[in-house]
Amino acid sequence: MVKKLPPVITTERMSKVDTAWLRMDSSSNLMMILGVWIIKPGVRYQAVCDRIAERLLKYPRFSQRVQLDATGASWVTDTEFRISRHVVREKLPANAQKNPELALQTRLGELAMQPLDARFPLWEFRLVEHYDGGSALLVRIHHCIADGLALIAVTQSLVDGGTEPPRRPARDKAASTWAAAEDWMAHTLIEPLTVAAVNALDAAGNRAATAFNAVQEPRRALEKWLEVASTKGFGGAADVARLATQVLRDGAALALMADDSPTRLKGQPGQKKRVAWCQPLPLDEVRAVSKALHCSINDVLLACVAGAVGQYLRAQGDAILGKEIRAMVPVNLRPMSEAYKLGNQFGLAPVVLPVGLDNPIERVYAVRQRMSELKGSMQPLLAFALLAVAGVLIKPAQDAMLNLFSKKTTAVMTNVPGPREKLQFCGATLEQTLFWVPQSGTVGLGVSILSYGGGVQFGIISDTTLCPNPQAIIDQFAPEFERLSWLALMLPWGE
Repeated sequence: MVKKLPPVITTERMSKVDTAWLRMDSSSNLMMILGVWIIKPGVRYQAVCDRIAERLLKYPRFSQRVQLDATGASWVTDTEFRISRHVVREKLPANAQKNPELALQTRLGELAMQPLDARFPLWEFRLVEHYDGGSALLVRIHHCIADGLALIAVTQSLVDGGTEPPRRPARDKAASTWAAAEDWMAHTLIEPLTVAAVNALDAAGNRAATAFNAVQEPRRALEKWLEVASTKGFGGAADVARLATQVLRDGAALALMADDSPTRLKGQPGQKKRVAWCQPLPLDEVRAVSKALHCSINDVLLACVAGAVGQYLRAQGDAILGKEIRAMVPVNLRPMSEAYKLGNQFGLAPVVLPVGLDNPIERVYAVRQRMSELKGSMQPLLAFALLAVAGVLIKPAQDAMLNLFSKKTTAVMTNVPGPREKLQFCGATLEQTLFWVPQSGTVGLGVSILSYGGGVQFGIISDTTLCPNPQAIIDQFAPEFERLSWLALMLPWGE
């Protein structure tokens, strides 16, 4: 009999940004990425366990638990890891057959507010073996493990024929430089300014601030900073002073954004969530509308989000003429070829949605203009840097900093392009895939847009105190797109 060797115990320090996400959990918002796969025909529990054990555990992070200490947190190998603890069977209520989709949505809303067990790795899959002629796989992963963009790489490794994560080479110079830069920015450059900045921002209220200096790409700006800083050993006095001034100015511009319009979607959230989604819109039709209007597919989709939210508010009796809401949108700050390394390397860009514009064409062009203004902005990079700062602050100071942003935001929104062809999982077809990223602070609305298998699907997660029936927003997406499509067809054909 071969004696089983004990697991190799490894310890790795958690990055400052990941630490910020770890500590961001609150009674109203847990920092979990929530997802669901609709699979047909059904798949067996053991097959799912075997697939996840075979593929997912090749990413070391998924077999590590979090260990907290006085200065932050570390990833530590879970010596008692069991796949059965992280892949479990789930049963919907007996009456779920009457409306299986509603039953699944209700259960997802419940799971969104149930914390993961901190004694073990912070992720979980729940398999509903018999769901609407197939199966449903519910996914919960804490945001400290990875951002949504990185988890796309994980998804690609789980499906049939999926690729394994690359073997990790020795830490290269670029990776070491990035880590050193994060440390330098947090401790030397930004952290000393944090208390003064937060006090100044709080005193200044909602006054407008100077615009950001445009750059070609957020990561290029950081690389330029690194080049300067590395030549000075991350400490040249003149360079640090100049960069400190720039960061303080640009950070103030980010934090001093004017509040978006007050609506019933803003306020103090409660402790219950609901999720909803619509059937996919044909991606070819969305593309045709974008070409007719000389704008991007993204512009069309964001205009539909603005229109759906606007129609919902009107139906509630709210006056919304001229109102705008702000959604924070994740922006990737790393090459997708490095997504397998997991962790969080994204910034946040504030996107203003003109919910008070009733004309769909006018709304598309308003969105296009706002998106054009964001191109080349430093805001995503600075948001990333501020999260790094939050990771080294004490919890009350971190909450104070992040609440400054949530007060000026109505929603968190993701827009992710997925595979054009439907994927296979354990021999079955992955028919639909949806996910929602968490909201933080007092933000109570999350919107997800995902293109997959030739369609575009909208999903919403909402706090029930602020939006008790997110399906009422979802039901407006298709009509809003149809209105836009008809008006686009009526436009005169140009060259």
